[in-house]
Amino acid sequence: MFDFEYQLKVLPDKPGVYIMKNALGEVIYVGKAKVLKNRVRQYFQNSRNHSEKVKAMVKNISEFEYIITDSEIEALILECNLIKKYRPRYNILLKDDKGYPHIKITINEDFPRVFVTRVIAKDGGKYFGPYTDATAVYETIELIKKIFPVRTCKKSIKEDGVKTRPCLNYHIGLCKAPCGRNISKEDYNKIIEDIIDLLSGKDKNITQNMKKEMEEAAENLEFEKAAALRDKISSIEKIREKQKIITGNYENEDFINIFSDEKDSCVQIFFLREGKIVGREHFMLENTSGMEDGEILLNFVKNFYGGTAFVPKSIYITSLEDKDLIEEWLTIKRGSKVWIKIPQKGEKKNILELVGKNAKFTLEQFKLKILQDKEIHQSALKELKALLELEEMPMRIEAYDISNIQGVDSVGSMVVFENGKSKNSDYRRFKINTVIGPNDYDSMREVLTRRFEHGLKEIKEIQQRNIQLSSGKFCVFPDLILMDGGKGQVNIALEVLEKLNIQIPVCGMVKDDNHNTRGLIYNNNELILKEGSNLKRLIARIQDEVHRFAITYHRTLRDKRVLKSILDEVPNIGEKRKKELLKKFGGVENIKTASYDELISTPSIDKKAAQSILDFFRKDQ
Repeated sequence: MFDFEYQLKVLPDKPGVYIMKNALGEVIYVGKAKVLKNRVRQYFQNSRNHSEKVKAMVKNISEFEYIITDSEIEALILECNLIKKYRPRYNILLKDDKGYPHIKITINEDFPRVFVTRVIAKDGGKYFGPYTDATAVYETIELIKKIFPVRTCKKSIKEDGVKTRPCLNYHIGLCKAPCGRNISKEDYNKIIEDIIDLLSGKDKNITQNMKKEMEEAAENLEFEKAAALRDKISSIEKIREKQKIITGNYENEDFINIFSDEKDSCVQIFFLREGKIVGREHFMLENTSGMEDGEILLNFVKNFYGGTAFVPKSIYITSLEDKDLIEEWLTIKRGSKVWIKIPQKGEKKNILELVGKNAKFTLEQFKLKILQDKEIHQSALKELKALLELEEMPMRIEAYDISNIQGVDSVGSMVVFENGKSKNSDYRRFKINTVIGPNDYDSMREVLTRRFEHGLKEIKEIQQRNIQLSSGKFCVFPDLILMDGGKGQVNIALEVLEKLNIQIPVCGMVKDDNHNTRGLIYNNNELILKEGSNLKRLIARIQDEVHRFAITYHRTLRDKRVLKSILDEVPNIGEKRKKELLKKFGGVENIKTASYDELISTPSIDKKAAQSILDFFRKDQ
């Protein structure tokens, strides 16, 4: 038994990170402290000043541990890493932590390339972004290719390198073919400078020169050349339309503001690059009642910039706890001074107010949609209760599916819908262990047996240790089970439940000849779902989701198997490097098409290993 009284007494008066755990040993909260003794004790003192969220967390704490650091900045860095690792339920987590697309120009090469990447590396390249609209980024790249004849190949081309035969792009006018020495390094880099100016918003000289050249071509009756120049000018105008000029300051800046109501918050961020808005993003943070804006924004900044996000030179924000500490951390992360400013007047404050208005509007729209969705979901669940003649509303529904190809990499999936909405945190996936070959019935029997035996075991442990039901992963049972299949799958589920003495109604979800959800199998009868009803939409969504989840896991296992067998043949690639490549790229095709820069930025991959991969797959092609 964890001795709280003793452990609180021996807490050190040093900086560090504390880790709260529940009765099952799961990490439920990670925090950093300037003085561990003072910070951790606060949780277990008078709770009147605690928010509802903190009160709920403290009830679930069964033990805690801590890690001492040499400084508060080290504690902050460690906290961010542990939050990413454990994703504790009581920490504020961003649902959207993806890497945003950037446009990269490889100016460290003799003949640079221009392409889209989500990986930011200190490799001498020049990056523009982040952009939140990936479609617009790719459209911009295509327009740049039409305007400027730069290479798109991944060849390593040196000014004094071996001359090779140009590809098709040269013959159709999309590349100047530096590989064939048809353009000097100096002339090629003038084109790259124009691209950099265009992406930086300094395109006035480019369009002026093109217009002058177009007029001269028209006077000389070179109408095809004039038309081509006209089209290029038009393309430049399209790129300019995608970027809204908001300030004359040519720096990289982020503007962050927040709007909160009595329960939730919305954080909005505008990305300004070279004085233009290149994108904006919002993040919904639920259950933030009782928290000050400065505390919420502190959690947001740590989450957002702790990921792969580009760190700009200046960040403007309305309030922020531990401002100086965060500024020091981001300076270390960026590699040069980062300024966090809270403007009180002027242009920057006006931009922040604009960001705040967007946050308010977004939260209001989010709430309205939640309300509308809730009404639709409740209507669907009422229809389902009436159709199946259930005693209670099926508030929690679990759906199951099996996926394999001729019995290889067979997997099972479980998705959960609560109150008509998917609950991703409760999704589970199962790798089939006891079934050989394509036997979906036995595979489903294994999945259901494992799921409910695990649940019964957790319930017993929870009752013995007198802890909350929410502490377990499988102990919450559904009100209704849906099987992706007909009577056979339903009977397998009923057989497993009967064996374990569990009573839960089971339905099968069946599709028509066009693979659209048709109805439900219940008590050996098929119940046709009314076309266009809320219930049919709900069942179709559940069926599509469980199938998608199973297929995704199956593909992951298949790619791991294929990737491992191929990478075994690549020189200089051992087990550790295989794991890092798999973690970053996920599949064979992504490894094959990766550039040298993307490979070298992978942990444990050095220059020799990256070149081995490139040489191996080029030879294979």
